[in-house]
Amino acid sequence: MVNETALKELIRLALAEDIGNGDHSTMACIPPTAKGKARLKIKEGGLLAGMQVAETIFRYMDMFTVFTPFKKDGDVMQPGDTAFEVEAAVHTLLMTERLVLNCMQRMSGIATLTRQYVDKLQGYHTRLLDTRKTTPNFRLLEKEAVRIGGGVNHRMGLYDMVMLKDNHIDFAGGITQAVQKTIAYLQQRKLDLKIEVETRNLDDVREALAVGGVDRIMLDNFRPEQIAAALELIKGSCETEASGGITLDNLVDYAKTGVDFISAGAVIHHAVSLDLSLKAVE
Repeated sequence: MVNETALKELIRLALAEDIGNGDHSTMACIPPTAKGKARLKIKEGGLLAGMQVAETIFRYMDMFTVFTPFKKDGDVMQPGDTAFEVEAAVHTLLMTERLVLNCMQRMSGIATLTRQYVDKLQGYHTRLLDTRKTTPNFRLLEKEAVRIGGGVNHRMGLYDMVMLKDNHIDFAGGITQAVQKTIAYLQQRKLDLKIEVETRNLDDVREALAVGGVDRIMLDNFRPEQIAAALELIKGSCETEASGGITLDNLVDYAKTGVDFISAGAVIHHAVSLDLSLKAVE
């Protein structure tokens, strides 16, 4: 579930961006005491995501909101379905409408695409990871949508796991130097963080194994046959992750290797928002 404190801060900033010094369209023609009801209508098929977020947005503006769900996050949706009804001050409904739709449409698109990847991995050991290729200030909800779609959240940011990528390695002088310096750094600061190392070829894999202290090896832009060769070297001594150039079309080829994880930024940055609408109920 989404961290409530972080979600409320996201909502605060998003509403401030949208409302500014006032929703003059609403204030001009609707009395502040007016109450109303609205219904979220589904106009496009897919996987529903953002129900918890929508309810939190409405209640953030109006603690007396009555939110009646007819579906839950992760449900399959079809055109014509109703996701929820909401009763609140009309000012609340109108000022939050666009934020609710933006969040739910984006999240549902990501969850739907993620589920397509996850479905292809059924029956295989491999699990799907997301990445940090997210929209600034919207990562919280994009990663939640991946989770709803059946994917696994990788690190949330730079702070909750060490990932030594190609640039880190090159600037540090090589894999051995980067890993050794990282281990010393974590020990000095008493940080309990996993270490992942990106490798670009089998020699890099050998070096990552030789230096020790690595929790996961990323096999970047390896072809499936190269993944298989790398797994022979690793022999289960640490987790493995395939990344780069992996699509829905070749996903199963990588899963057949037995790699632990496949990371795919595309589940977020290639996702297309789904069509939803929030309409007043007479």
